[in-house]
Amino acid sequence: MKTTRTTFLMTALMASMLALSGCNKDNSVAKPAKSANNTNISEQSSEMDKISYILGHDAGKNLKEMDGDINPKIIAAAISEGFEGKESKFTDEQARAIFEEYQKRKETEATKELETKAATNKEAGAKFLAENKAKEDVKTTPSGLQYKVITQGTGTKPKPTDVVVAHYEGKTIDGKVFDSSYERGEPAQFDLAHMIPGFTEGVQLMPAGSKYEFYMPSELGYGETGAPPVIEPNSALIFTVELLDEADAKKAVADTHAATVADTHAATEAQMAEIMKQIETQTTQPATNQ
Repeated sequence: MKTTRTTFLMTALMASMLALSGCNKDNSVAKPAKSANNTNISEQSSEMDKISYILGHDAGKNLKEMDGDINPKIIAAAISEGFEGKESKFTDEQARAIFEEYQKRKETEATKELETKAATNKEAGAKFLAENKAKEDVKTTPSGLQYKVITQGTGTKPKPTDVVVAHYEGKTIDGKVFDSSYERGEPAQFDLAHMIPGFTEGVQLMPAGSKYEFYMPSELGYGETGAPPVIEPNSALIFTVELLDEADAKKAVADTHAATVADTHAATEAQMAEIMKQIETQTTQPATNQ
């Protein structure tokens, strides 16, 4: 949750700053110069000014993402006070209590937001499925799964324990695509025993070589929890599935394996080329006088 990220960010920020300060505890190492009261950062700025800017900018982006109501001016002032060694305006106990109350409030707000989305999605899904069911080319199974035959194959229908190879596209009822093998350019393998209920049931209706479109109520998909952040709770889903026949499935698996081997080989060659380049650079550098 966002509140957890707040704690993580503050811990990471403090750890980064402590690590940076720890690097200079050895007095034999010269400390980079600091620019007093200089907030104009450029390529010509000192190293520590650049580090300071990077830490602050990253912290600002993450804090805004977590909660847009956070006051950056107060954060900047508090950081300055901490650096100057001034006492905090809150004791440790007060700060802990304030953060706990904040976390509870944000969790309550998040829960209410999810409940509202779940109710809205449930209603929208029921309305969509009721209208879709009335279409002449749409069939409905006893479980409530709806489907339309786009292309009817002639192969064997898979069993619930089979592993199949298929092209597919998943989208929400408003048309937003959340996953697609077509976009990736290669089909996927599915163990039907470990898929969402609507997918497992639907694919078993398909003779190999078929292409169907499925319309799933949320209880046959990802249910009340959804699959955050892609699929909201109680979302009805639409899947287009193209079940490959045996010959096409074997070819697809072989092509995927060949592509993986080729990618691995190319990556290995690139790594070796980089290593050889580094070795060549080291051997051609002039010797340093001791």
